[in-house]
Amino acid sequence: MMRTMQRSWFTAALIALAAVGAGRAQAADLVEVAAGSAQFQTLVAAVKAADLVETLKGKGPFTLFAPTDEAFARLPKGTLETLLKPENKEKLAAILTYHVVPGEIMAADVVKLESGTKVATANGAKITITHDSKGVRVNDAHVVQTDIQADNGVIHVIDRVILPPTP
Repeated sequence: MMRTMQRSWFTAALIALAAVGAGRAQAADLVEVAAGSAQFQTLVAAVKAADLVETLKGKGPFTLFAPTDEAFARLPKGTLETLLKPENKEKLAAILTYHVVPGEIMAADVVKLESGTKVATANGAKITITHDSKGVRVNDAHVVQTDIQADNGVIHVIDRVILPPTP
């Protein structure tokens, strides 16, 4: 009897801890979700260097097309290091905000768009979203994972860093 009560108490404690953990996962903003993933460490460092943490922790909702660490590694040699320098903070912020769309666009919404639709980003320039039998692309980046939820938006993982048009 005592052993059964101990097991019941232990099971109840595990369920309670799981519920607390699930609540935390749902209460994570875009920055926290990205920081919790091993594939976005470069993105998080860049967001910090560009002083965009508070912006991406804001109310939202936002859609973040998030380049992976591999995507940042594809940039020409020395580009990332140069962008992370304090004197290039504005340029880095312009690139990062080009990856953010005000509003929440889920994967199911994207396929309803006409392929080639241009969507305004947080930096003011537009990205082109295309879709076909090969998948969804944002400019020349392929969307490789969709609908990672945060409490202030959604993340879609892309395989390249997209660059805003130069004036």
